[in-house]
Amino acid sequence: MHAQDMQLTKIDTEIPMDVTKNPEVVRSFLPLRPVQFHILISLSEGDRHGYGIISDTRERSGGEVRLEMGTLYRALHRMLGSGLVAESDQRPAPELDDQRRRYYRITELGRRVARGEVARMEALVRAAHGTGLVQPV
Repeated sequence: MHAQDMQLTKIDTEIPMDVTKNPEVVRSFLPLRPVQFHILISLSEGDRHGYGIISDTRERSGGEVRLEMGTLYRALHRMLGSGLVAESDQRPAPELDDQRRRYYRITELGRRVARGEVARMEALVRAAHGTGLVQPV
């Protein structure tokens, strides 16, 4: 089963657990686009709305990564459809919230895919170390 073959409706955003444990399903999402990886990293620490994801990513990257709203929401739309993220039912207290905001959370599949991407990147860095490309600091 490939990621692009997984058609989900808004009602059915959770993929069955047995599918999320299938390494082939996880690998079918790799490599992730950088924007997808940044979104999953941000959501791995808790539910966020779009601007919260943008702010967290900018802060986490020391200002190096600046997600644009259009890029973010196109990626979130694709990730909702493929089951990597879902809309969250959890909201802050009404006095701290704007009802127009949509909050997102990482799914179990999203967490497994993010871990797979980390492992893939670590293997690339190990390979780079073996070539002399990485200079000691």
